[in-house]
Amino acid sequence: MNPSIQAALTNQANHELYAAHAYRAMAIWCDDRDYNGFAKFFFAQAAEELEHADKFIRHLLDRGVMPKLTALEAPTVEFTKLIEVAQLAETLEQRNSANIHQCYAISQEVSDFASFPLLLSLIEEQVEEESWASTMVTLTKRAECSGAIYNLDRHIVKELNAADAA
Repeated sequence: MNPSIQAALTNQANHELYAAHAYRAMAIWCDDRDYNGFAKFFFAQAAEELEHADKFIRHLLDRGVMPKLTALEAPTVEFTKLIEVAQLAETLEQRNSANIHQCYAISQEVSDFASFPLLLSLIEEQVEEESWASTMVTLTKRAECSGAIYNLDRHIVKELNAADAA
């Protein structure tokens, strides 16, 4: 396996693990403040990011490469408002997309055809991920009073699932 694509895929596996760690921290913050809907959503996102990390790790292992896992950066755990959590989720998804696009560009550059299916499926999934993140930010910004935030929290999973289905 070409060293540059190997490094890119390994780096993305580690980023996916970081994203899972960050989403878990966001879920815990939300849970602590009784934003139960957001907490549920972010716990599910943490699990999804672990699945993505496993896809990269499995791909590397299947190709005879031992992935090198790195130490994870401590995620942000202190927020003053729910909108900060939503904006961090959007930033995480944008960074995920950029990293996966970079992996795909490298795989094309080095003609690593075996990585195309994995990367193309994740590129497609990231369109949905960025969409829900953007919707979450928009909806959270609109919820300016505590009653609106409470209502949004109760329905956030349904709202984001509806946005994905549209």
